Amino acid sequence: MTAMAESFTQRTEMLLGPGVELLKSASVAVFGLGGVGSWCAEALCRAGVGKMLICDGDCVSITNVNRQLCALDSTVGLKKCGVVFRRLKSINPEIELVPVDRFIRPGDSLDFLGGYSYVADCIDDVPAKLEIISFCKKSEIPIVSAMGCGNRLYPEKLRLTDIYKTSGCPLARSVRAKLRKAGVESLDVVFSEETPLRPKGGTCPGSVSFVPSAAGLLMAGKIVRSICGIVP
Repeated sequence: MTAMAESFTQRTEMLLGPGVELLKSASVAVFGLGGVGSWCAEALCRAGVGKMLICDGDCVSITNVNRQLCALDSTVGLKKCGVVFRRLKSINPEIELVPVDRFIRPGDSLDFLGGYSYVADCIDDVPAKLEIISFCKKSEIPIVSAMGCGNRLYPEKLRLTDIYKTSGCPLARSVRAKLRKAGVESLDVVFSEETPLRPKGGTCPGSVSFVPSAAGLLMAGKIVRSICGIVP
């Protein structure tokens, strides 16, 4: 077996064939590196995406350790963007990474996304989501967005569909209403059909390791298949 055949994408190539080269020449932007985005970003890197923009202005918290790939006892207090940057580089040293260590706010310029093959929206701030979605739709950049994953326990109830076919998700309901007013006719999303549980104590949503991660992997799968021309 040749050294080239023993590359880290060897087994991926067994399924995707020439698609591996398409992934190598592709560029994907991942917004949000938390419970959904950290898994999405890592799956894309391991699939062989050649260039990635990773955007998050947050630091790792001890409460992130239960579900985020970037969150370890040794990384608590560090910037998520830097931790994910180093992690992805340790997976594929040849990947081109563009770290953006900040939060997206309404009115921010997103012109830096010009030329990207795909966008993964993994944030939960509605105004920021709408800013990213609106820019991608106007710029005709393919995008897939994560809806609510907190307060859920059943990853098998996650679905990849159009936002106008979602139900039972408060975040999807809010985003859907605003997109309708803005005239956006379609949006690929990952959402859960599960009725959110009521968390016991605390002001933040409850979470587990296996629901946000599953959503991130579903998003990565959608992006990889799309880049490789595998439909639906």
